[in-house]
Amino acid sequence: MILDYETLKFIWWGLVGALLIGFAIADGMDMGAGNLLPFVGKNDEERRVVINVVGPHWDGNQVWFITAGGAIFAAWPAVYAAAFSGFYMAMLLVLFALFFRPVGFDYRSKIGDARWRKAWDWGLFVGGAVPSLIFGVAFGNLLQGVPFYLDDMLRSHYEGSLLTALIPLLNPFALLAGVISFAMLTAHGGVWLQLRTTGVIAERSRKSAMAFSAISMACFALAGIWVYYAIDGYRIISQPAFDALPNPLAKEVEIAEGAWFDIYKNYPVAILAPTLGLVGAFLTILLSMIRKPGFAFVTSSLSMAGIISTAGLSMFPFIMPSSIKPDSSLTIWDAPSSHLTLTVMFWAVVILLPIVLLYTVWCYTRMWGKVTVEEINRRSHSAY
Repeated sequence: MILDYETLKFIWWGLVGALLIGFAIADGMDMGAGNLLPFVGKNDEERRVVINVVGPHWDGNQVWFITAGGAIFAAWPAVYAAAFSGFYMAMLLVLFALFFRPVGFDYRSKIGDARWRKAWDWGLFVGGAVPSLIFGVAFGNLLQGVPFYLDDMLRSHYEGSLLTALIPLLNPFALLAGVISFAMLTAHGGVWLQLRTTGVIAERSRKSAMAFSAISMACFALAGIWVYYAIDGYRIISQPAFDALPNPLAKEVEIAEGAWFDIYKNYPVAILAPTLGLVGAFLTILLSMIRKPGFAFVTSSLSMAGIISTAGLSMFPFIMPSSIKPDSSLTIWDAPSSHLTLTVMFWAVVILLPIVLLYTVWCYTRMWGKVTVEEINRRSHSAY
C-alpha cells in the first residue's frame, strides 16, 4: 500500500508528536525522579533507593529522545536545521546537563566518600532539571514565533549572535512553559517513585507528586489564558496544493490575535487535549492522595499527553513559526522530506515500533518490584 504525500505529511506530524509524548512518559519519570532525588532521599541509603528505581531503565528510556530527534531530522530536515541553529545554545545546555546522567548513575556509588556522592546527587538533579525546564522553554518560544527567516535559497538566518541567542529565549511566557514542563515531569517522577518504593520515600514522593501536579495544572491554565489574551498566533492565508513540492516560501501567512485558537473553533473535538491535561493532573492529585500510584501513573501520563497535544494542536499546521518573516514559517505541509523518504520511514516504524514496545514491556516486567533500603544494603556492591 502506497499512501499519498499529503496523508504521509499528516501521519508524520502525529508520529513525531507521539514520540515526544513517549519520551515525556518514559524518560520523564527518570528526569522527574532526578529532580526529586536530593529532597525525597534524606540520607545516602534513601538516595540510592531512588537511583536504583530508575537506574536499570534510564538509558533505554532516553532512546525515545534520540528517536524523536532522529525523526525530526529525517521527516522535517528544514525544521531540524532551523531549530538546531536558533536553539543551539539551549541544546548545548541540555546536552551538557545530560552528561551528568550516565556518569552519575555508574560512578556515584563507586566511592564511599560522602562529598563525592552528594556532588553526584546534585549532578543527577541538574541532569533532570535543566532538560525538563529547557524543553518547556522551547515550546514557549515556538508559540511566540522564532526570529528566523529563509532566504531565496531556503537557508535559515537568525537575528542576533550565537553567543547571545540563549538570553531572548528566557522570556516570561517561555519560562512559564518551562515551569509547566518541569512540574509535570517532576510530578510524573514522584508518582513513579511512589509506585516503586516503600515507607518514608514513597510518602515524600506522594506529597511531591501532589504538589507538582497542582503546579502543573495551575500553570497550564495560566498559560492558556496568557496565549488567549496576550500572544498572537499564526494563520495561513494562501498556500500551494498539498501535493506540490515543498516550498516554505510559496505560502502567505498572517499574524493574528486568537489564531492559535482556530483549531478549537473549527474542530471542537480538539478541546479534549487541554481538558485531558487539566483533568489528568487533577486525578493524579486525587489518586496520589488515596495512595493509588498505579492509577496515578496512568493519569499523569494522560495529563502530559494532553498538555503536549495542546501545544501541537494549537500550532497546527505550523511547526516553527517565524516572528520576523511570517511567510518563512515552517509547516507540516512545506517542511517535510520527499514522498519516498516519508514512505520508507513509515513502514520502518510500522515494523520496528511494536518490537521496541514489546521489548520495553518485557524489560520492565522482568525487573519489576519495590526497591527498598534493605535490598540496597543486601547488594551494596552491585546496586547503583
